Amino acid sequence: MAEIVILLAIKKIGIALANGVVNQAGTQLAKYGTQLLELQASMNRLVRELSVMHDVLCQMDIRNQNNEIYESWLEGVRKVAHDMEDMVDEYLYLVGQEHDIGCCFYLKKGFRKPSSLVSLNRIAFKVKQIEEDLTHLAEIKNRWVTQINNEDTNNSNYIVRRAQDQANMARSLDDQDLVGVYENREKLEKWLANDDFGHSVIALLGMGGLGKTALAANVYKKEREKFQCHAWVSISQTFSKEDVLRNIIKELMKDKVSGLSYTADMDITCLEETLKRFLEQQKYLIVLDDVWTPELFDDLSSVLTRNDKGSRLIITTREARVAAHASQGHILTLEALEKDKAWDLFCKKAFSRDTNHECPTELKLLSEEIVNKCKGLPLVIVLIGSLLRVREKTVEEWRRINVQLSWELINNSSLRDIRNVLYLSFIYLPTRLKGCFLYCSLFPEDYLFKRKQLVRLFIAEGFIEERGESTLEEVAEGYLKELIDRNMLQLVERNTFGRMKGFRMHDILRELAVDLCQKNCFGVTYENKCGGSHQKDGRRLVLHKLKSDSQQPFSNMHQLRTVITLGVSKSSFTVLPLLCNESRYMTVLELSGLPIEKIPEAIGDLFNLRHLGLSHTKVKKLPNSVEKLSNLLTLDLGGSDIHDLPSGIVKLKKLRHLFAERVTNPQGKEFKCRSGMRIPSGLGNLTSLQTLQALEAQDESIRHLGELRQLRSLRLLNVKGIYCGRINESLVEMQHLSYLHVSSSDENEVLLLNVCLPNLQKLSLRGRLAEGALDESPLFQAVGGHSLHMLSLRWSQLSEDPLPPLSRLSNLTNLQFSRAYNGEQLTFLTGWFPKLKVLELRDLPNLKRLEAQQGAMVSLEQIILVNLSSMTEVPSGIEFLLPLPYLAFLEITNDFLTVLCQCSVLEGQRSHYSLRD
Repeated sequence: MAEIVILLAIKKIGIALANGVVNQAGTQLAKYGTQLLELQASMNRLVRELSVMHDVLCQMDIRNQNNEIYESWLEGVRKVAHDMEDMVDEYLYLVGQEHDIGCCFYLKKGFRKPSSLVSLNRIAFKVKQIEEDLTHLAEIKNRWVTQINNEDTNNSNYIVRRAQDQANMARSLDDQDLVGVYENREKLEKWLANDDFGHSVIALLGMGGLGKTALAANVYKKEREKFQCHAWVSISQTFSKEDVLRNIIKELMKDKVSGLSYTADMDITCLEETLKRFLEQQKYLIVLDDVWTPELFDDLSSVLTRNDKGSRLIITTREARVAAHASQGHILTLEALEKDKAWDLFCKKAFSRDTNHECPTELKLLSEEIVNKCKGLPLVIVLIGSLLRVREKTVEEWRRINVQLSWELINNSSLRDIRNVLYLSFIYLPTRLKGCFLYCSLFPEDYLFKRKQLVRLFIAEGFIEERGESTLEEVAEGYLKELIDRNMLQLVERNTFGRMKGFRMHDILRELAVDLCQKNCFGVTYENKCGGSHQKDGRRLVLHKLKSDSQQPFSNMHQLRTVITLGVSKSSFTVLPLLCNESRYMTVLELSGLPIEKIPEAIGDLFNLRHLGLSHTKVKKLPNSVEKLSNLLTLDLGGSDIHDLPSGIVKLKKLRHLFAERVTNPQGKEFKCRSGMRIPSGLGNLTSLQTLQALEAQDESIRHLGELRQLRSLRLLNVKGIYCGRINESLVEMQHLSYLHVSSSDENEVLLLNVCLPNLQKLSLRGRLAEGALDESPLFQAVGGHSLHMLSLRWSQLSEDPLPPLSRLSNLTNLQFSRAYNGEQLTFLTGWFPKLKVLELRDLPNLKRLEAQQGAMVSLEQIILVNLSSMTEVPSGIEFLLPLPYLAFLEITNDFLTVLCQCSVLEGQRSHYSLRD
């Protein structure tokens, strides 16, 4: 949407104006200062104009995207906003924000050159042109675009009304029209019929199209007569509190009082008092359908009397923040239909005229493919089934619908209700979230997003705004949570201590979002299917599994700001030098997995580059010109062939995330299984670093490590015992550190880490630990390690039982030992490790007996036992831990496999086995 582009431009201008560089101009640069003052005054005017335009666009209806007049006008708006963004980036580069020396931006040598004045004049000319373009666009809008709002079908309430029409249809469905709702209906009826006389709030939560309204209506019709009064009120985003109150009163009293037209004359105070008085003595059932904001619920909750009559309030919502108002244990989260239920519903609709709704044999495979594409969304299944009901029942027709289903979803008028219901969720996203949502749609179907990956990309793209003292990463994570809470992204994975980890986008939502991306030049994808690509240009290009080198998708190379390649590819990428020369405003360049061997020197000219991903490429050396990438935030070289970084890397003062670790032995059987990077003199300059993975310890780098006070994640390799004292001193300075990995230079070097890290959540140590280290080091104390959730000890070579001292770490959720203990027995006592979910014991050659007492590890979900060569019996007390979602005995002998298979305790427990080579 155009408002996204405008918002990004406004943010950029805000950054430029906030620097106050004009106020710092010296007297000898006064003539430049005057020009800059005039330029910034013009930019201020542009901000005001763009802000108003942004607000206007937010009010425009998404359905207008198909109006040619509106679309033509939007094209002009987008072009101006893009020009503005480009101009501001050039301005920031020119005045030297990225190359400042000391506090005065004007002291940089380059600014004194005549070419800088020429550049400044060119920017001023561009700003004047943009001002004229905006004036022209305003005139066009007043002359032509306003006419489209005179048509009733195109006003801003159109989709809201269509969604309410769809809700009314859902309310009219009978039992036979509903499939796969039995358990949810039973639970909802139970909550309504509960003998508890307290007032309770019930929430039905889920994305649009899951059938929340249909389920609520079905139960409401059956149960409403058990209450003294009842009301069903549909809410819209354009709600008026007065209208909602008035509708509730009319619904509640329609069977008790006649002639309630007088409510039309009541003010809001009178309406509230009337409703309160009426409900005080009533056992009522009220349904608020499609509630969008917690604020609306807060407004109404004070009016809906919480009496002791057993009243019930049901809310249906797409927003987790709204559902959070439900009574404890009364949130019903609707999920997509399972495959068999989805098939039943499809057959009911597509073959409603056939006996028993049976699918003809010749159409079954194609029908199953169509149903799978619906991803269990009832609304989509119903409408596509209804569409097919009136089509010819031939293989040719079914195949045609199947291959063009995406097109049908976007363009077929019979499926507009799908678009309306799902577009509604998008329309009322805050603009700051719209760009993030559309960005996710550029990735393939069922793509598994990782939180950290997405956060870094959002920041690089400029989607994230600063909020108080929070880091940009923390703000971006909040954006992701909002998208999940609004059911725009699906959370599919958490780490062991509950933090968001993996996400997916529902395929149907993605189809609609991809269409919006293309129509609004937000971004395009290239999948190398039939040698084709999307026709419309975009600022962002994501290549899915590139199979052959092609320049076709780069026809708009000068406009590109983002290029991302996905999936390991064997194809060459010969357009990289051209990209570096032509795409001067490039922001994100993610080329992971490509077999490229050389990065052109011209990459240093991409002054706007914020993200450079070269992981798992064959690049052996970075050009010296990378030192000019002064805006770079993320540099990912993980798994590449780069051993040494150029000396100029330490000039990148904005760098926040640096990855350059290579796995040399994936199985980890050898002590040295990873290698890191060597950073030349000047590591202490990188004061913005939050991630450093992995640093090869050397005298120079260890000496300046403590200057990196913003580090959150640190991996240190090749550590010698003599470095530990300096490392301890450095770690004390890193009060934000949440992840620490330290690996010694060889298996005989002793790691002596005696430091308290209050925010440390993950700790991994690879190397010998001194006897008593677990008792003495603050890392493992109940106070110092209270936030520790994950602990990995490898090659520790402990002779004393490590469990008693570690049992103090009551918040551990993941515990891993590998060559960490030389003893023969490990016993987990009652009450130990109450939150532990994953236990992994690997390569403990002397361990003969493993025991768990009843009440130990009560939250355990996974046990992974690998290469425990001395173990010949099933762990004692394992019955207290069963059943487990995952139990694995790996690299075991045939004899031990026989013992496991004969163990009656393990009957019914699904276990995973593998034999030792």
